[in-house]
Amino acid sequence: MQKTAVSWLVYRLTGSAFLLGLVTFASLIPSLVLSPFAGSYIEKHNRFKIMMKSQVISMLQAGALAVMIYFKFYSIPALISLSLLQGMINSFDVICRQTLMMDMVGNKEDLPNAIALNSTMTNLARIIGPALAGLVLGTLGEDFCFIGNFLSYIPVLYCLYRMDIRISENTEPVNNVWVELKEGFHYLIHEKELISLILLLSMNSLIVIPFNTLMPIFAKDIFSGTASTFSLFESAIGLGAVISAVYLANLKKYDHIIKIIIIAGFMLGSSVMLLAGSNMISLSVILLVVAGIGMMAQTSAINTYIQTHAHPSMRSRAISYFIMGYQGLIPVGSLLAGVVAESIGVRLTVVFQGAIGIVAILVFYLYWKRMKTNSIIKEEVYIKERS
Repeated sequence: MQKTAVSWLVYRLTGSAFLLGLVTFASLIPSLVLSPFAGSYIEKHNRFKIMMKSQVISMLQAGALAVMIYFKFYSIPALISLSLLQGMINSFDVICRQTLMMDMVGNKEDLPNAIALNSTMTNLARIIGPALAGLVLGTLGEDFCFIGNFLSYIPVLYCLYRMDIRISENTEPVNNVWVELKEGFHYLIHEKELISLILLLSMNSLIVIPFNTLMPIFAKDIFSGTASTFSLFESAIGLGAVISAVYLANLKKYDHIIKIIIIAGFMLGSSVMLLAGSNMISLSVILLVVAGIGMMAQTSAINTYIQTHAHPSMRSRAISYFIMGYQGLIPVGSLLAGVVAESIGVRLTVVFQGAIGIVAILVFYLYWKRMKTNSIIKEEVYIKERS
């Protein structure tokens, strides 16, 4: 609700695609800068306690934003500053949530399903939140969206307080943070499968996924709609993401996870390209659902692959680079999308975003195929030498 309300408020006040991208940039850029540091820090400390503290600070941030909007203090610099603060908190909170799943799920084989169920929860909020925000924005006003977000932290903190999670203390000595970062980077560089997936996700986060930053412009200018139109578009993306997450949650085997990543990549790129030429709201909604399916299937599948294939001692750091490549580059892409859209137009910008997504997944497919072929050849040579 808050994300939808902030985007709509900024575009209503300014009419600027650049400022729309800048607010998204501010809310997510800390993930690019802080995620590796957060991963190293969390690996050596109690991540559950860190998450509890992050939720308390998030509540205070939400309260400040609610007060500002309630008293109609419409300051773009203040909105950007509070968005930046939320991004800093999320840099730690998201990694805590991801790595806590290993402590909450006893059987490693159940981890992919837990990740998918977590994605389902998150994306149900992406459906309900924007839809509810559209209703509230049109009837009660913007301030109620922000007040609602502030109050939502009360049950969240209560539930966390009631949880009983035993975190095993890390007895390893705490190294210098730069040493930790260097170790994590070198580990990923030598794990070609993991680094190729992170690079693919990074390209999509930088270029393709920020297409949704331009949705207020599609709703208001292209389709001459209202906040309800924008919330419909946001909910359509969320619906697709939930469909994808439910599908992944019901998978019994994850032998074809790379195939899922490739198919999802083509779905995302092609639907975004077609969206650029759509002149009907109904068709746009369908394409956004498909884009949501592709986006979430690819992201969740990559997350699952990293969590199940990374070495336990490097999991937090591997996830931190995943977060950096995913959430960290989206703000840069959002800012870039806003600048390009003001220069060449929204539709042409979205065409380029979709086309680059298709090229990226095609390059990944060819690289993965070549890597697996070389691996089979090496294995055959090794068997012959042994025999």
